[in-house]
Amino acid sequence: MSEAADPTVSPDSLSSWLPAPSPPAGTCALPRTRLGPPVLERESQLASLGQFMIEATRGAGRLVLLAGEAGVGKSTLLEALRQDLVGARSSWSACDGLFVPRPLGPLFDLADQLGGDLLQRCHAGSDRDDLFRALLHKIGERDVVDVVVIEDIHWADEATLDLLRFLSRRLRDAAVLIIATYRDDEAVNDALRLTLGDLAAQPSTRRIRLSPLSLDAVRLLAQDSGSNGDRLFELTGGNPFYVTELLQAGLAEVPVSARDVVLARAARLGSRARTSLDVAALIGARVDVSLLAKLCPNPTALDELLASGLLVSDGRWLRFRHEIARLAIAQAIPAHRARSTHQQLLTALCGHDCADEARMAFHAEASGNEVAVLRYAPAAARRAARLGSHHEAAAQFERALRFADGAGPVEHAELSEGLADEAALLGRLSVAEDAAERALSFWREVGDRLREGAALARLSRIKWSMGRGRDAVAAARASMSVLAPLGSTVELARAYATLANQRMLFAEYDTATTLARQAQELAERFGATDVLSDALNTEAVSGSCQSLEWLVLMRRALDIALAGRHQKQAARAHVNLSVIAVEQWRLAEAERYIAAGIEYCADHGLATYAIRLRGEQAKLFERTGRWEEAMALTHKLFRDADQSPVNRLGGLIRLGVIRARRGEVGAWECLDEAAAIADDQDEPPYKVGTRLARAEAYWLVDDRMEARREAELADQAAGTSVPWQRGAVAVWLRRTGSERPVCGDVAEPHCYLLGGDTTRAAEAWTRLGCRYEAGMALLDSGHETFLRQALTTFADLGASAAATLTRRALRRLGARAVPTGPRGTTRAHPLGLTRREHEVLGLIAEGHTNAGIGERLFISVKTVDHHVSAILAKLGVPDRAAAGRVARPDLPS
Repeated sequence: MSEAADPTVSPDSLSSWLPAPSPPAGTCALPRTRLGPPVLERESQLASLGQFMIEATRGAGRLVLLAGEAGVGKSTLLEALRQDLVGARSSWSACDGLFVPRPLGPLFDLADQLGGDLLQRCHAGSDRDDLFRALLHKIGERDVVDVVVIEDIHWADEATLDLLRFLSRRLRDAAVLIIATYRDDEAVNDALRLTLGDLAAQPSTRRIRLSPLSLDAVRLLAQDSGSNGDRLFELTGGNPFYVTELLQAGLAEVPVSARDVVLARAARLGSRARTSLDVAALIGARVDVSLLAKLCPNPTALDELLASGLLVSDGRWLRFRHEIARLAIAQAIPAHRARSTHQQLLTALCGHDCADEARMAFHAEASGNEVAVLRYAPAAARRAARLGSHHEAAAQFERALRFADGAGPVEHAELSEGLADEAALLGRLSVAEDAAERALSFWREVGDRLREGAALARLSRIKWSMGRGRDAVAAARASMSVLAPLGSTVELARAYATLANQRMLFAEYDTATTLARQAQELAERFGATDVLSDALNTEAVSGSCQSLEWLVLMRRALDIALAGRHQKQAARAHVNLSVIAVEQWRLAEAERYIAAGIEYCADHGLATYAIRLRGEQAKLFERTGRWEEAMALTHKLFRDADQSPVNRLGGLIRLGVIRARRGEVGAWECLDEAAAIADDQDEPPYKVGTRLARAEAYWLVDDRMEARREAELADQAAGTSVPWQRGAVAVWLRRTGSERPVCGDVAEPHCYLLGGDTTRAAEAWTRLGCRYEAGMALLDSGHETFLRQALTTFADLGASAAATLTRRALRRLGARAVPTGPRGTTRAHPLGLTRREHEVLGLIAEGHTNAGIGERLFISVKTVDHHVSAILAKLGVPDRAAAGRVARPDLPS
């Protein structure tokens, strides 16, 4: 568990909690607990939860990640906690185990219990931003301590995982204890794994893992049943669910599966109770008593079910004691009877005016009701998209398309377009392309030229994301040719904006600006603020590449997107703010832009844009000499996320150039793949960046001929318009001995260097925080004093290849006492950490929070967060507590 609770806290001490006579300002009075009989072998976990509760009451909110295998007792532990708390408000929710989860299901469950403005907003169909803030406000009320439980987040939809991220970053001053449970015995899906990683990096997060019962505990449970405790432990592995089910079933022989155990207990029920049990299993994790009574109107049967222990009462709801039991019952129902029951449930829910389209779509599909699927699945998809559950939205569109054989071409086209949009957001580009192609063909079939033109623009954007630039441009131009004769429309505005963006990426900045302004004119006329933001964004980027004012335009694009709640456009603005700042080496600004962008994308489930921002963050680390962090983050992105060719290209360049500077193997493996991607993309900025990296790699091994060839290829692609890129090309042409003339304006540090003023060039790079580039400028000087300074810089950075070239230059000058290797103080850390990371690790081991570390080291909390993430990745440990134990093995485990 992260930052484990005080091991001296015990269940006995919890029973004596008393409210403080006068709690500090801004905190809540401590709740009391009334611990009954202890849950077997769970005393320490209850004590930890109690400690976290104390911390929450003092205004230090906590998010607890409670993990364990299915049936290990997570729900039982939480039930014990709920019964033992007095003076706190507890709210319970759970994620659905349905094939397609309902978006934000736990939030709506919590709203039913908490009421107030949160519930009103849920009923009003507010968007997820409002719902997230309303929940945070409700549970942050300082007159009460809130305990919020979200069970089974291994089934969570995308928006619910985003909700956990949102809350985890805002618990620092809240009197809230949030407990999220999940199974860790199955393959954790990528979305949950990424979320757990993000949550673990937050200072409010704590971890608890439940293990199976020991042999002694199983013997104790079995001693009054006549069962052999040793044999029971051997067969169940100490899993509490399996142990108790077997004991309650009273079986002489132990079945091979938990399913058989549950069915053996169910077989004892009368026929009406068993029918009610089957219906309950098909309803889902929570069973509305009134709905069950409508389908099975027999109170005696319900009483029998509750007496059996297979179902337990929870207010107006019933629930299975464990999902294992519900699945066992549901899977045993014959297919024909299950189909009929799902249809009855669908009919009953319609009579109840059920507003949960995802639930209705589930029962519609299970009953084979094509009409109902086509009614509810698209509605569920669009609702999921509005709430930011894009995986669920795509799944619902796919569900509808499976039943769309009898649908007309217009309906089929609209479903395909919905799937294309959602799949594109998820990076499922081949699925998006197929769906967009189908939609285009249906619009052509019905002769709807307006929708055909819009479909071509959509297809163009998807093809661009797939790295097929020429096909994308052809589709964009086809869109323009279809739409232009139809007059001024929103669709034409979107087509202008699409083509403008593509021309910008091909470095045709004047053309891009003209098209973007045409898009803006139409967008303003029709009130299409999403298109307006997009076109302003493209104009801003084009202006930045021509040394024109761009920041005002980009901020306007961002403000318009935020005001209109256009998430994709807002994310694009965040990305391009960051990209331009990094490309113009405005690195302090870039760090702020990146942090704001990552937070926005995390809050809104925009994973594709978040990946791009993380890539820019890694590039910033590389430029500021934080190479270990740059490599750790790049490897994490490669490992955790499906990358578009463009995103992968940046990571390959980064890894290749750092390895080349360090003289490590693997540099050319990265740079060769990067060159293939850049040539296939055929976009000048990507070609220039790749060729310059290759020029540097050749130059560092003293292959001047190949280095010159790569620099000249970069020059060929660069044109004359971007000063920073132009300057980098000019410097590498000079370094490699090329006689090509320098064309166009260059940025200040390059200008100094090309003018022979290496001292001012080095000073300029140092002011920007770029030590490696400062060292390279000093190396270019050829002066012994400056060469020695460069050698020190390269040694500190671990740039052994550059250091080797510097030593050669010193020896050619006849310098004496040239250092032969790294100084003692800069030798590799035994754990592979940088100096700063070593400092941070030491403070972690001393128990400091991220905020405290930031104060001690005079750095921002965001920067500390980045260092902590890099440390955990390098050490291969899951949390801060484990990292602290690596630093100080004497710490208690």
